[in-house]
Amino acid sequence: MTRQKVAILYGGRSVEHGVSINSARNIFEYLDKNQFEPIPIGLDLNGKWYLTSVVDREISKGDPLQIDADPKQPGFRTKNQLIQPDVVFPVLHGTDGEDGSVQGLLTAFGLPFVGSGVLGSALAMNKIIAKQMLAAAGLPVTPFIAFGGSERHTIKFIDIVSKFGTPFMVKAASLGSSVGVSKVKSESEMNAALEEAFRYDTEVLIEQYIPGREIECAILGNNPVEASMPGEIIISPRYEFYSFDAKYVDPDAVKIQVPASLEAPVAEKIRDASIKAFQALRCQDFARVDLFYSEKGIFINEINTIPGFTNSSMYPMMWKERGIGFSDLITRLIRIAQQRTTEQGMLNRDFQSSLKY
Repeated sequence: MTRQKVAILYGGRSVEHGVSINSARNIFEYLDKNQFEPIPIGLDLNGKWYLTSVVDREISKGDPLQIDADPKQPGFRTKNQLIQPDVVFPVLHGTDGEDGSVQGLLTAFGLPFVGSGVLGSALAMNKIIAKQMLAAAGLPVTPFIAFGGSERHTIKFIDIVSKFGTPFMVKAASLGSSVGVSKVKSESEMNAALEEAFRYDTEVLIEQYIPGREIECAILGNNPVEASMPGEIIISPRYEFYSFDAKYVDPDAVKIQVPASLEAPVAEKIRDASIKAFQALRCQDFARVDLFYSEKGIFINEINTIPGFTNSSMYPMMWKERGIGFSDLITRLIRIAQQRTTEQGMLNRDFQSSLKY
């Protein structure tokens, strides 16, 4: 049987560059080599594309790539060869990878890919738009206010405290992995938090702090959409919140509980809300929904359309608990994407009219 070629995109021009490499390394390792041939394609921090033999942090040591834009035979060209993948698996967390940019490029060139398209990726990536969309769909979100860079001088500590009390959260609008996120208790901390958030983004949101449990739910598929049992991130009291270091650097920062210890009706409510959030933001194929559970109820925090696949990532853990191992999960994601692509290809793009051109 001829193996299908799977291009694994990793790295990218993002603050999550290193996380992407760790995720892609696992996908490369656990991809079923009997069915698929992995083709690692790294994007360095300058945005240049390279063909690499394995997933490697030294991306620029690979062969430089160009995209061959022939819609009948799209692919990637090195100096000596044309590579035509059957499907592309973007593992590009954050800016230029999870926000619809790469998805738009792949769509325009007719390359099938795993994950949400332009619309779902863009909606989910921007925390402000995502919360507005989720609220419009009747789903519970944390109370928040948003500011653009030109409004920075209007942000007053006393106004935020009167609305949310302390502590409250300051977040860059379109980043992941808790980069540009701070928990604020004082005016000086707010000034430092805004400085940090505006380093990475032109928009920030300030939201009420929810003193609750960190819950996550994994989503898989399109029709039907499936939800895992919720998992819980139990954070060490040494950390104020689920920060970048707690997620990826300190092995003792968190305890992961899959499934979370929840009463059955609460778990079902979380699963239902997660599916509805996935659909409300027009996501496709897979995602991880992050929520808070407190005495005030359930609040959707955000949706990650390319969740992590590192050794400490919750998404594969939650499906493993459901009996789907890492390799089988990757295979299912590829097959789901291919089925969706086939269905989309059946749409009529030729409109017959009397228009002269």
